Amino acid sequence: MKRYLLLILFLVISVTAFSQSVARHWNEEMLNGIRNDFARPTVHARNLFHSSVLLYDMWALFDDRADTYFLGKKVGGYTCPFNGFETSEATSEAQKKAMSYAVYRLMKHRFDASPGREEIMQSIELLMEELGYNTANTSTDYENGDPAALGNYAAQQMIAFGLQDGANEANDYENQFYEPLNEPLNTDISGNLTMTHPNNWQPLKVENYVDQSGNIIPGGQPPFLSPEWGAVTPFSLTEEDRTTYSASGFDYHVYHDPGDPSYIQEGMGIDDPYKWGFALVAAWGSHLDPEDPTLIDISPKSLGNVAFESYPKTFSEYKSFYNFKSGGDPSLGRSVNPVTGMPYETQMVKRGDYGRVLAEFWADGPDSETPPGHWFTILNYVNDHPLFEKKFRGEGTVLNDLEWDVKAYFILGGAMHDVAVSAWGIKGYYDYVRPISAIRYMADRGQSTDASLPSYHPHGLPLSEGLIEIVNEGDILAGAFNENVGKIKLYTWRGPDWIIDPNIDVAGVDWILAEEWFPYQRPSFVTPPFAGYVSGHSTYSRAASEILTLLTGDEYFPGGMGTFDIAKDEFLKFERGPSMDMQLQWATYRDASDQTSLSRIWGGIHPPIDDIPGRVIGKKIGIEAFLFAEEYFTKKLAIDGILYPNPTNDMVTVYFDAKEPAQLYVYDILRRIVIATPANFDADDRFAIDVSSLSQGMYFVVLQENEKNTMVKKLIKK
Repeated sequence: MKRYLLLILFLVISVTAFSQSVARHWNEEMLNGIRNDFARPTVHARNLFHSSVLLYDMWALFDDRADTYFLGKKVGGYTCPFNGFETSEATSEAQKKAMSYAVYRLMKHRFDASPGREEIMQSIELLMEELGYNTANTSTDYENGDPAALGNYAAQQMIAFGLQDGANEANDYENQFYEPLNEPLNTDISGNLTMTHPNNWQPLKVENYVDQSGNIIPGGQPPFLSPEWGAVTPFSLTEEDRTTYSASGFDYHVYHDPGDPSYIQEGMGIDDPYKWGFALVAAWGSHLDPEDPTLIDISPKSLGNVAFESYPKTFSEYKSFYNFKSGGDPSLGRSVNPVTGMPYETQMVKRGDYGRVLAEFWADGPDSETPPGHWFTILNYVNDHPLFEKKFRGEGTVLNDLEWDVKAYFILGGAMHDVAVSAWGIKGYYDYVRPISAIRYMADRGQSTDASLPSYHPHGLPLSEGLIEIVNEGDILAGAFNENVGKIKLYTWRGPDWIIDPNIDVAGVDWILAEEWFPYQRPSFVTPPFAGYVSGHSTYSRAASEILTLLTGDEYFPGGMGTFDIAKDEFLKFERGPSMDMQLQWATYRDASDQTSLSRIWGGIHPPIDDIPGRVIGKKIGIEAFLFAEEYFTKKLAIDGILYPNPTNDMVTVYFDAKEPAQLYVYDILRRIVIATPANFDADDRFAIDVSSLSQGMYFVVLQENEKNTMVKKLIKK
């Protein structure tokens, strides 16, 4: 059977090998590697970034306009030596070969200890075979003109860079300083009596713990993933973005510091931002029942179009932004699809299906690519759309597939890596509590709303009629001997204990003891093994949505709407559902990002205080990373000077880093001046001239600074 499946895979690769760029093929291999590795979003954001750099550099090296990012440069404290490269092979083949060897070697190294190593290695070997490349060629002597050796050398240097970039890759990314303040919460028993620091992260003890990629983690008590990741060399983040805090003998680098989250206060009930936020998570769990008759419109007509300016800053604004009882945000929706000119069609579905689908779809991607990988799949979805034109920033000429892919992956990879560095640096330093720990901690103590009522405690849960109440005598939850009287109960999702066979069972919603609350997750997973503040999903998604908006020059998905089909009773994995077919729909990339953020509340993973700062930071990182990466696409032009396009019919742009006021002359082959003009370069070192009046033939463009020639280029007029 395995040989048969491999044959099918080989045939699929054979059919599609030349229908997409080689960069796309290697990006898909990297995503396949992520799906077959442990679910580590920081590690895989870094893998996607490093592989994207290799793809980009192997392309840029052969391009007259672009400059490399890593090859021959100093990144962080690491210098990648490079003496230039010349080859007798055609440029397209040299690029293709160098890219393939570079990513192949990187993946061989990075996924060598993966639980799905066999599948990963077989897949990349098949691709190399189909491309006709001999994997036995391990030479790094690129000065002999062999593109394969160039790729091997670039990978070797990237691997060496990765062993000193602060990620502690040599020790399998283990934490070097961080220690949790709380003892683990055993999820097999009720309550949370081991928690002593209610504002801080708590490890979980989960029997047969399985990560979101389906891998069993030995010991059932995963450590905090990457709390020291702020020390990793970033892409575009700067020292101005960074604040350094010393704690427990370690300097935590925090980029785009959001300040403190909401810490628990004495009493106050629902007016305590901490208690309100975690109570809202439990309240939104009441929406996760397909038997709930509540119908909502999930089309762009009703959802999305939330202005960035409307994101809350104060507690009162948070309470207005998130609907505590009904769920959702203050979406305005959109009446008309701007591409088709037609109204968006209403799509009414059960709220209980929508919340459950969102929680699972956005958890780590439909195929477990982790959040940064999920946004690469969305980028590839956009790239493949028949209405999409690959124009950078939506302007100019349509780029070929290879140029588009390497630029897009380079930008998105850099941004996703910067999000990991920033968000996990924040997570490590602020070390903030997750809902399962906070809700159970407060439940153990009672209620904090009314000191005249039973079970009052300043750190108790806030009461909310119909959602959070006290168990009284006669209550079905009181117990045979009234042992639960006075405890706190929640009207919410009943939890994984109600699911025996996920193919037929649905847990549903009802009153449960608050001390037994679970997020809407698998019982073998429960909650990601790292602090909540800030939400990685919110930060990754907002950064990616900004990248896609700038990259395509359009905030809307191609055709005015992105979609993902959800099949009835097939999509959900740990309970049956959804109860009806539906389609997730987003008008804009930012709408998809905002939906991601809400999904983590319905999934029981984040309170609102984790969400909004992540969105704000994500927007900053996305824009900064895009502008930083964009400079590399014309950096070589500005340094050496070049004319583009050349040959040309009418307009030609001069790229040059002029230091002084400059004068530009165009000479014909008889050395006569046919054009003379001041050269007023813009901020991107560009100056356009109209040569449409010139006759067909060869000319010379001369740039003078202080009456000295600083650039001389040949121009062909078509």
